[in-house]
Amino acid sequence: MKRIGILALQGDFEAHARTLTRLGADPVFVRTAADLDTVDAIIIPGGESTTMLKLLHAENLLAPLAAFGRRRPIFGTCAGAILLAAGVSHPAQEGLGLMDIDVERNAYGRQIDSRVTRLTPEAEFAARTHPGEMEAVFIRAPVIRRVGPQARVLARYQGDPVLVEQGKHLVATFHPELTADSRVHELFLSKL
Repeated sequence: MKRIGILALQGDFEAHARTLTRLGADPVFVRTAADLDTVDAIIIPGGESTTMLKLLHAENLLAPLAAFGRRRPIFGTCAGAILLAAGVSHPAQEGLGLMDIDVERNAYGRQIDSRVTRLTPEAEFAARTHPGEMEAVFIRAPVIRRVGPQARVLARYQGDPVLVEQGKHLVATFHPELTADSRVHELFLSKL
């Protein structure tokens, strides 16, 4: 059984655990560097990226998490996508720099501007999972402003990339863990 870590310092890590359990994976809450040695991959959930970054520093987890990502898959949703990006703006902040993307924080607006919508994934995503629209929950979501040549866009919203993969890593600016559609998590598990 695949043991998938979920960074459990802040954010909705429980929703990811429920999705992974539904898919037959073994979710493991990661709170220390030692926990990273027990998992095959890790999810960085949504939440507040500045708070997560402070907690990663407080727990001495930032460097071990970056080292983990050089060897194993990481899936970042919303705040997790911000932390995986090479560049972050509005305001700028450090991160793991594991994906060649630039992200603008809170680009769709405040909490009141959050929304649930339908996305039509790119053909490549549909071919690797199954076709059809999927529900996407955006909560104070970032926007991916630049996608480097090694990264591939798998879904867009209003023309902006919202689901991007690069090698073993995957980011979503929305929250797939808050819907019944498990295709994004299935794609991540297929990277193991």
